[in-house]
Amino acid sequence: MRGAVAAKADVFTTEWLRSQGVVILIVVALAIALSVLARFGVRRMGRRLEKASGTGGGFTGKRVATVTNSLLNAVLVLIWTVIVLVVLDQFGVSLAPLVAAAGIAGLAIGFGAQTLVRDGLSGFFILFENQFDLGDTVDALTTAGLISGRIEAFTFRITSIRAFDGTLHYVPNGNIQVVSNKSKGWARAIVDVRVAPDEDVDQVRHVLDELFEELRRDPSVSVWLKGGPDVLGVETIADNVLVLRTIADTRPSKRADVERSMRERIAGRLVERGIRVPARMGSAVPGPT
Repeated sequence: MRGAVAAKADVFTTEWLRSQGVVILIVVALAIALSVLARFGVRRMGRRLEKASGTGGGFTGKRVATVTNSLLNAVLVLIWTVIVLVVLDQFGVSLAPLVAAAGIAGLAIGFGAQTLVRDGLSGFFILFENQFDLGDTVDALTTAGLISGRIEAFTFRITSIRAFDGTLHYVPNGNIQVVSNKSKGWARAIVDVRVAPDEDVDQVRHVLDELFEELRRDPSVSVWLKGGPDVLGVETIADNVLVLRTIADTRPSKRADVERSMRERIAGRLVERGIRVPARMGSAVPGPT
């Protein structure tokens, strides 16, 4: 009796291995192949993102790595979840109760996690579209109002913005409506030069052009410049003041430094050339002769 049972068991095992066992092996092999292809495809996408970013900063690699790793993990989870279900089916496990339970649980979680999903998707597209990097200075229009400061930390759910007074704001990515990035590509330094209204505009322009030519040749300043400085012309004419606007295109992180340097050197040059500047409303102070 025992010999007959053992023989039947051996026959069943052999038949199972020839049918379901082969299917399982094929499915697992297919899953491994798909995983390898997914890794290759995501890495290739990451290289394209790095080339497209064009920023050359250290955070570019971190941002791309975050996007590619998250995408790869999602793809791998999907592949192996399907494989596990197929294997369970080959072992004769009924999937109907599992699918029903998963559907009910997913529905319940979906209603409670809509905000979390929205924040996660928003964070993914912020990274994917290269909207900002760590250290960038931004004006972020959120559902709570305008928040200005420097990007200090970023996750798929939360962006941390350090305001200029030191306050750290934690902003859910789904609440960000508009981001104005002041650190991308180039920035513009703008310095308005106030002189007495009876000063010769051509003479003032000549003095400024001469000074700006020196700035372009100054290694301590020229490395920050992408264009200019230049005199745009008269911005304001009033009874007590004449305002000329000057600009310079700079590296984004050096806009304030360029403006500060321009103000210091312009002030010194105006005094040196005896060009009067308004001291207070309705009066002007002559420079040294």
